[in-house]
Amino acid sequence: MAAAEVGDDVYGEDPAVNRLQSACAERLGFEAGLFVSSGTQSNLAALLTHCRRGDEYIAGLDAHTYRFEGGGAAVLGGIQPQPLPFQIDGTLALPAIEAAIKPDDFHFAKTKLVCLENTQGGKPIEAAYFAAVRELAHQHGLRVHLDGARLFNAAVALSVEAEQIARHCDSVSVCLSKGLGAPAGSVLCGGADFIEAARRWRKVLGGGMRQAGVLAAAGVYALAHNVARLADDHRRAEQLAAGLREIGVCAQQHTNMVFVSGVDAATMVAHMATAGVRVSGSRWVVHLDVDDADIRRAIDAAKGLARD
Repeated sequence: MAAAEVGDDVYGEDPAVNRLQSACAERLGFEAGLFVSSGTQSNLAALLTHCRRGDEYIAGLDAHTYRFEGGGAAVLGGIQPQPLPFQIDGTLALPAIEAAIKPDDFHFAKTKLVCLENTQGGKPIEAAYFAAVRELAHQHGLRVHLDGARLFNAAVALSVEAEQIARHCDSVSVCLSKGLGAPAGSVLCGGADFIEAARRWRKVLGGGMRQAGVLAAAGVYALAHNVARLADDHRRAEQLAAGLREIGVCAQQHTNMVFVSGVDAATMVAHMATAGVRVSGSRWVVHLDVDDADIRRAIDAAKGLARD
């Protein structure tokens, strides 16, 4: 990062940013990419590009674009969300998606977009599902956007290239600052015209950065070095869940996430803190700064948790 060759990215002149955008787009099978400050900004730029005021997007009830991004699409874009319940496997049922598509009638918002996630709640979703959604969406003139914050976790868990999933979507957002370990940033990928339009929205959203190559260099490194090693996070999460169950704590694992249940969240936080382990709630996420010793320490710290 300190040695990054930088320029003014607002004018497309930052070599490291351009390298990151090209590398990510090529890896996912798209024409172009756009480096943005966060996953929230990436998803919002995508929504604003795909939709106009009075349009509608379909998303899961617990989807990040609907529940955890401050209502940005509605607040800033006048775009109406149509939430649907996730199925147990993290997908949206195809019949439910089709039933939610509004008829061409001025009484209704215009349905324009389906927003999906992979992973969803840590659960990886097979490429075939995205192919089916895209076929359905395109039959109705809709586009498909993938919030792929943890897309590479899904790809590693499914033993496929991320492009095999992304190819079924019209746009994809990938996060560099989660499992890939970069300090900040996401990349929005899509067709050349789509990305050019999204670039304008990035500026409107305050996302134009100058010497952003300092951050982009970390993203370039992460894509080159930190994708395959996600399997280590998945393995350690599996060990953590198994260790918790052995000491009587209910735990379920999906990719790099462990979900602890049956314990009051405040009690859990307080109990783990007494052993010097800080948790924020019932979802424990393993990442590249967590090693095998840390897993053992967390399991030891959790002893007695089921009794508290």
